[in-house]
Amino acid sequence: MTDNTLSLDPSKTAPTPSKSGSQLDSNWNNDALDLSQDYGMQTIAVRAGQHRTDEGEHNEPIFTTSSYVYESAADAAAHFNGSKSGNVYSRHTNPTVRTFERRLAALEGGERAVATASGMGAILTMCLAYLKQGDHIVAAKQLFGSTVGLFNNFMGKFGVSVTYVDCFDNQAWADAIEPNTRLLFCETPSNPLGQIADLQAISEIAHAQGALFVVDNCFATPAIQKPLDFGADVVIHSATKYIDGQGRVLGGALVGSDELMQQAFVVVRSGGISMSPFNAWIFIKGLETLNLRMQAHCDNANKVAAFLQSHPHVEKVHFSGLTSHPMHELAVKQHHRANCFGAIMGFEVKAVGAHTAQSAAWHVIDSTRMVSITNNLGDAKTTVTHPATTTHFRISAEAKAEAGVTDSLIRLSVGLEDVDDIIKDLARGLDSLS
Repeated sequence: MTDNTLSLDPSKTAPTPSKSGSQLDSNWNNDALDLSQDYGMQTIAVRAGQHRTDEGEHNEPIFTTSSYVYESAADAAAHFNGSKSGNVYSRHTNPTVRTFERRLAALEGGERAVATASGMGAILTMCLAYLKQGDHIVAAKQLFGSTVGLFNNFMGKFGVSVTYVDCFDNQAWADAIEPNTRLLFCETPSNPLGQIADLQAISEIAHAQGALFVVDNCFATPAIQKPLDFGADVVIHSATKYIDGQGRVLGGALVGSDELMQQAFVVVRSGGISMSPFNAWIFIKGLETLNLRMQAHCDNANKVAAFLQSHPHVEKVHFSGLTSHPMHELAVKQHHRANCFGAIMGFEVKAVGAHTAQSAAWHVIDSTRMVSITNNLGDAKTTVTHPATTTHFRISAEAKAEAGVTDSLIRLSVGLEDVDDIIKDLARGLDSLS
């Protein structure tokens, strides 16, 4: 595959030149939605990226095929030598996966997307595509524990060094730049405290060095925030979370320019970090309702955060939707959907009576009857976990402290249940602390 851009003319049937100059198979040309028109996000979420086959199907099909058939030996050779762009092998490209990639790219405002087998697969692809021995990363301290482990334990083994800074400290980002800095990386909102990084400022710091700025947009999704609009070069997703929205399958993606995505695609093609067609189809269906779900998630989260902030046994609530949050105004600026700040929050429970910080947090978690105790997030079902002993247990005590992961911290992913039931379930444990 040498091109993955959207054709805006649904009537095309004959092979045409791609950007690379190769011939493009007709089945790569058509798109059910003409993106040259000024369609809204919800329309794009429902219709963009689909190519209808000769069967005339209305719903996107699942192409469960490992390989593809050619018109002749010469046609096969043309596909393999790159003079004709099209499907070669499903480790490389697959029509269902391509539909997901096109739709996500359209939603993020990127030229192209590359799908991967998981969110961590997307981050590994990023590292392999854009870094080499001797390069330096500046990364936020406030990252998912597995991302820290990947950077420290594996990229370090291959000669890539990392400096960690507070995501919200613009001067720290600038001070950490070294002559060999190749990439700046952050999550915003971050995991698990929901801190907000200044995307415009960090992008300017990265580009002054000639480095790439990569943003994990998993918690906000394009329904709330579009990092490319603020200067990010690449957006990373764990599609497992909100893009699926129902905790069914694993997947990830990168979004950015065609040039950068081609580099990522070569890694996925060669390394086999590929998304399955079935999972891609699940994500396509998830994108159709992403806008609607994120509004409902955010409405519930705002009410839950207000309840937690007012509870006497809660020490602190980490949620940028609260006006008391130090980065509330920056979140308002960067989130294009009004009064939507995501639905992930952390809250610290007070050590009450005989309870230590950890036992108090565990008591609240164990007292729930409806909320799911699981490390997944972005689900229609509300989920809760204790980061210090689950998602971040592998990182050092020092790294936990720098990331703000304390023994008293609970991470909550607010779902789509009746918000009064969510609050009642959390209150059960908080009220009974003694």
